[in-house]
Amino acid sequence: MSRVYLDHNATTPLRAEARAAMIAAMDVVGNPSSVHAEGRAAKMLVERARAQVAELVGCKPQQVIFTSSATEAAALAVAQKERHGGVYAALPTEHDCLGVWSEAALDGAFDRDGHALSAVEYSGLVAISAANSETGVLAAQGRVVGSGEGYSTLCDITQLAGKMAVNYEKVTPSYAILSAHKMGGPKGVGALINFTANDPEPMLRGGGQEMNRRSGTENIIGIAGFGAAAEAAGRDVAAGKWDELAQLRNILEKTIAATSKQTIFVGKDVARLPNTSCMLTPGWKGETQVMQMDLAGFAVSAGSACSSGKVKASKVLLAMGYDEAEAACAIRVSLGLETTENDVLRFAEAWAAKFEKHQMRAA
Repeated sequence: MSRVYLDHNATTPLRAEARAAMIAAMDVVGNPSSVHAEGRAAKMLVERARAQVAELVGCKPQQVIFTSSATEAAALAVAQKERHGGVYAALPTEHDCLGVWSEAALDGAFDRDGHALSAVEYSGLVAISAANSETGVLAAQGRVVGSGEGYSTLCDITQLAGKMAVNYEKVTPSYAILSAHKMGGPKGVGALINFTANDPEPMLRGGGQEMNRRSGTENIIGIAGFGAAAEAAGRDVAAGKWDELAQLRNILEKTIAATSKQTIFVGKDVARLPNTSCMLTPGWKGETQVMQMDLAGFAVSAGSACSSGKVKASKVLLAMGYDEAEAACAIRVSLGLETTENDVLRFAEAWAAKFEKHQMRAA
């Protein structure tokens, strides 16, 4: 039977709308910085995509800065820390592209649903994800966490944007980051959303592209695909398609739970992304499950795609209070809009068969 892709939090299949926009962009020969007709045509593609991304995330088009990825966008935001108290810090549950820069640990205790047990007090630039990529757990019920008194916020909306409406608290963050390939766009293009009154000091200097905020000739093909994907994703969110997908996620977890009473669904009782299930089965290594399910025809992961190739316990689950042995036994199943109920039931059946063999070996 055909393979089933259940790793959409790592990357998504290219949307038809994005593919069409990219193919059309390939025939645009001009450089967006050129003033002739061909250059203006290229510039129009970039600005159209900027408006499409802005519409999805609820900002002004001029606040969108195109980058090569969410990782570059994060680095550009962190480089502005001197404007926000001079120190940058990230919660231990953050993606590595945010955590690697952290100069101060935010040690607030977390419960096993991924929620802070007490308010984290800090001054400076603080990174907080709107939705965790491994568990799907939402911060502030899916709202983008805004800046507060004494600190500024760098909010990662990479997993949230395109799956749920992007809602802001009364105070918006200073910066937000996102990536095209998490919403059906191409790999290799992302964006920094700058909500501050000042343009960020560029890391890449040269021709002054992106309104002097990020030099380098724009990736027109990728940007066009990003914009088209953002527009299509916004329509899907508005149509409630992801709410329907949550029902498939629930069917998956209910079916697995009937097979394995010991499996923990991390964040099951709190607000999560509608497509994400982090399944922890004590005593059964996540990496083993991933390999066995791959051989059975199903693509899942053992955590963030940027770190799942490394054999180690999830730092996110460790921060949530799970021990090393438990954290090493989790897999992430993330559904997409093309996932069917048959796909989910096939996965659950195959997983149950592998689990039964695991129990027999462990006995």
